[in-house]
Amino acid sequence: MEPPQQEEKEAPMESDTRQWYPEISQGEHPKKEASHLSQEVLVARGQRGQDQGERQGQRRAEAKLPNGCRRESSSSQEEHSKEEGNQWTIQESGGPGKEESLPSLGEEVVRLKRSLKEDLEPDGKRRNYEESLMKELSEKVQKVVKSSSWWERHGIDDTILALNFLILPVGFLLLRSDSLPAFLLGIVVLGMAHHTFSVKGSHLASHNALVDSKSWGKLWAIFFIEVCSAFTAEQGTYNHVKIHHGYTNVIGLGDSSTWKLPFLNRYVYMFLAPLAVPVITPLVAIGLLKEVRLKTAIRTLCCMFIGLYFHYWLLRNISGFQSVCSALSCMLVTRSLLAHPYIHVNIFQHIGLPMFSADKKPRRILMMSSGVLNLPRNPLLDWSFGHSIISCHVEHHLFPTLSDNMCLKIKPIVSQYLRGKKLPYNEDSYWSRLKLFLDKYEELMVHAPPISELVGIQ
Repeated sequence: MEPPQQEEKEAPMESDTRQWYPEISQGEHPKKEASHLSQEVLVARGQRGQDQGERQGQRRAEAKLPNGCRRESSSSQEEHSKEEGNQWTIQESGGPGKEESLPSLGEEVVRLKRSLKEDLEPDGKRRNYEESLMKELSEKVQKVVKSSSWWERHGIDDTILALNFLILPVGFLLLRSDSLPAFLLGIVVLGMAHHTFSVKGSHLASHNALVDSKSWGKLWAIFFIEVCSAFTAEQGTYNHVKIHHGYTNVIGLGDSSTWKLPFLNRYVYMFLAPLAVPVITPLVAIGLLKEVRLKTAIRTLCCMFIGLYFHYWLLRNISGFQSVCSALSCMLVTRSLLAHPYIHVNIFQHIGLPMFSADKKPRRILMMSSGVLNLPRNPLLDWSFGHSIISCHVEHHLFPTLSDNMCLKIKPIVSQYLRGKKLPYNEDSYWSRLKLFLDKYEELMVHAPPISELVGIQ
């Protein structure tokens, strides 16, 4: 087990690339702490379980690997990493149906001693090798970013958002038509625009990827997250950037468990529940306001009210809806138009992939490459959600402050590098993932996921 303070140093070692990983800034820790044991607790209670833990640790070290080979020492692993192409293997432990239980206190002592010993080794061995991989990839990406124009870095995505603002009046006017095709077209236009603001705009703003200025970035985050999405900017940014990105697929932190509703069956969750997203979102936001300052809470409530009421007012006064019920129904339909793919994409790209315990999570490059999945390009979703959420999600998790267009630009570099180093690069189709989740809904969305242990370089 690594001391908690070392988690802050997993970002690239170069100061000029640290800006890409705001979730690992110094002095900030997640409010929902992982189940680490402090040094003091280990000293006070370690004597009681140390002997048993050492024996269990020895048995675990002698356990067979998935391919039938026996675990080798760290020195022999280093030799094989040079001879056999640095291939990573993943082993599952824990979870339903697994014989292995959660680590005891004695095992934690053994792991702590082992991790401290590895940190003190002169050459750094595997840990330095993993860091060097991330550093090398960061340098390749940084060259591309520095050679890119403002139009490539921000202009293309900003233009997409601007075009959606310009088409809003057309959508509201189409709803006045007595023609059914024109009315339905108006629903589609408003629904597409809303999801572009609430998903693409909010996502880029939360990572400060819309503009270079941090001050303007914060204003855009408040606008897109609170006014357009009816959510809280502080909690939304914290939970997404600091927790989900900082602890991707780590059990109890960034494991996407907030998307799970075990009391719903597979068909209700996958096909009916998404329709309630426009109603659930502001209710969840209000519940999270107790964790922010009063001034921030008041601002968030005002922004949410402005966004919702202005949408309602435009439907009544521009689109010509005669009753409150009809206007609210139209709001619900437009705001849930793409709610199904929104829910599906968020679970498809993480759940079902390797999950890690907080005390044994791998270094950044391996955690992101093994715990994130790309979907194929889709014109509709690329426009409304953005490349970083759909076809470049691996690239986005490795370099989260890059815009959608830049994630698409570096995609060939990242995929070629990861595959060249024999690291995971997960890709799958939307329909394949949908079929998987319908077939294995209980295993993926109800039961606790198994914890994957990275055995190392084989």
